[in-house]
Amino acid sequence: MFESLVIPKELYPSDPRFGVGPSLIPKNHLDNLAKEWQSTLGRSHRKPIVKDICKEIQLGLAKYFNLPKDYEVLLGNGGATFLFDMIGLGLVEKQSLHFVSGEFSDKWYLSHKNIPHIEAHKVGVNFGEGINPKFDKNYDMICCTLNETSTGVMLSELCDVDEKTLLAVDATSGAGQIKLDFSKVDLYFFSPQKVFASEGGLYIAILSPKAIKRAEDLSQRNTYTPEVMKWQHALTNSRAHQTYNTPSVSTLFLLNEQIKAMNELGEDKVIEFAKYKANFLYKWAQSKSYLSCFIKEEQFRSISVATIDIDKSINADDLENKLSELGIIFDINGYRKLNRNQIRISLFHNITLDNIIKLTEVISYAIESELKEF
Repeated sequence: MFESLVIPKELYPSDPRFGVGPSLIPKNHLDNLAKEWQSTLGRSHRKPIVKDICKEIQLGLAKYFNLPKDYEVLLGNGGATFLFDMIGLGLVEKQSLHFVSGEFSDKWYLSHKNIPHIEAHKVGVNFGEGINPKFDKNYDMICCTLNETSTGVMLSELCDVDEKTLLAVDATSGAGQIKLDFSKVDLYFFSPQKVFASEGGLYIAILSPKAIKRAEDLSQRNTYTPEVMKWQHALTNSRAHQTYNTPSVSTLFLLNEQIKAMNELGEDKVIEFAKYKANFLYKWAQSKSYLSCFIKEEQFRSISVATIDIDKSINADDLENKLSELGIIFDINGYRKLNRNQIRISLFHNITLDNIIKLTEVISYAIESELKEF
């Protein structure tokens, strides 16, 4: 399909990147890095130049999220998937309960399930459905995913937990763009290659005093934990505005640039912009007979990652491949393991409303041109 497709130039978006990760990195952030390359890149992460960037990141996130004063922002290498194991090894006392709505929330559950000295249990829904966490006093950690990257569902509310239980939130593809009440959360973690427009390989973990105490208490447990996964190392080094082992300094720099840019607007404005883009996109999908929103319940429909089903008469992979080949739109393919005729579209902060509009015009033109041929 789409072999002879030609898209009018006036429909082209100004930037073809609509993938849900890694994210669109603005050119001016790269320009700023280029200006600072000699004083910043190739420098020890123990030197002030790099430690100052880490400190700016920590203070910038505390400001952006309006964190309670006694919460701590930790930085480390490995990304959110790395943290799945690190959390199980060092923050779960006996049992974790996982609310699963997609591939990545299930991956978190499976990582805990494989740790021999704890137990993991899950409450799951069919992919495409949303689920909010619920408190259960039989578990010392409740695990939930703010925004499921694979399916495009987000949380609509959090539960309250007691003093013996930690509420942990994987916020990777929603952090910065989906608001929640941090006073309810004990662990909030993400990788910066989504809304925060940096590269992968880094994790950001925000811990409450209760989570910090749990980490300190469990550090005395007589079980093996790799040195790189010890929370005590993460706490000690982050308090000194550095990472335990050598980070990618360019990743830190780009993350800091995005935090500064988002702080100029503030979280409420960023979220307002995200909702506007999401509403436009979902209304477009509902207006076309050959499209439909994968997430049926509006409360769970993500304002960060949109999943749109395409009628089976149109091959979504052929569409994505052709638009990519033409250099018009990149990386809107659905998540491979869902095996659906679907496109997945990033609504991350740096993607403009104008380009979302252009995206919809290009897709509509491509599909309707194809349908005319039959």
